Amino acid sequence: MSEAKKEKILYIATYAGEHPEKATLPFVLANGALAMEVEAVIALQSTAVYLAKKGYLDNVFAAGLPALKDLVKSFLDQGGRLLVCVPCIRERKIEEADLIPGAKPVSAAALTQEILEANATLVY
Repeated sequence: MSEAKKEKILYIATYAGEHPEKATLPFVLANGALAMEVEAVIALQSTAVYLAKKGYLDNVFAAGLPALKDLVKSFLDQGGRLLVCVPCIRERKIEEADLIPGAKPVSAAALTQEILEANATLVY
């Protein structure tokens, strides 16, 4: 008997501190998915790549939601994968060495593969 494939959700985040609520919600949902034993992957694109920059999360708060810094830590601690758009960080002069531990720079092809493997893809 073959083992069932684990469900997988990919969240594509496109906002950072300019819209803290939209920056925080993918991490709220992804933490919930991980608690349900669903594989959760968050891909940061556009200005959201700033969320992976060391020290940036210290200043992003959305009213009524847990601190984003705590959500990101919980997400990574539970085994969530955090992908970061390489062209997006290059455009913003962010070096790979400036990224938080656990953030993985990826290309368009790698992200496309994640999308194809996911049961659902949501964009924030």
